[in-house]
This record gives sequence, C-alpha cells and structure tokens, in this order.
Amino acid sequence: MATTPTKSRGGIAALVQPDAELGAVVGTAPLTRADLTKKIWDYIKANGLQDATNKRNINGDDKLKKLFGGKPVVDMFQLTKIVSQHLS
Repeated sequence: MATTPTKSRGGIAALVQPDAELGAVVGTAPLTRADLTKKIWDYIKANGLQDATNKRNINGDDKLKKLFGGKPVVDMFQLTKIVSQHLS
C-alpha cells in the first residue's frame, strides 16, 4: 500500500512557534497563522483593548506592550509585522 505524500502547508495554514512574549498572549504551542490571528483578536476583544473612538488602534496592556516594543498604542495594520517578529 503506497502512502500519499503530505502537502506542505504554507501561508496562513503554516505552523508557527510563538516566542515567550507572544506565548503569554496566545499560548506556547505551535499553531497556524490563522489560529494565531484569531487568538490575538480574541485576547484584544476579551480585554477591551480596541480603542473605542478609533477602532484601528489597539491599546496595549502589560502583555501587549511587551510585544509592541513598549508602545502604548499600535495601529491594527502594524500588528501583523509586530507579531511576525515574535515567531520562530
């Protein structure tokens, strides 16, 4: 019986490993980029960190400020770049 080769997963289906700072927000287990994004947004929403007046801004709590390089607020469009720096 021949085995079928497994397809490599790329893009948002690729498994990524969060570092310790990102792991404090989403956990330390490897997950797909899609699941990572969902967990980050779940955390932001659960803690009320999306700015009420400018929905594009994410207000950092203690955990997110570490990810944001100490910045108190980042634009949601910067979030992907910031998160990518915390993956291995």
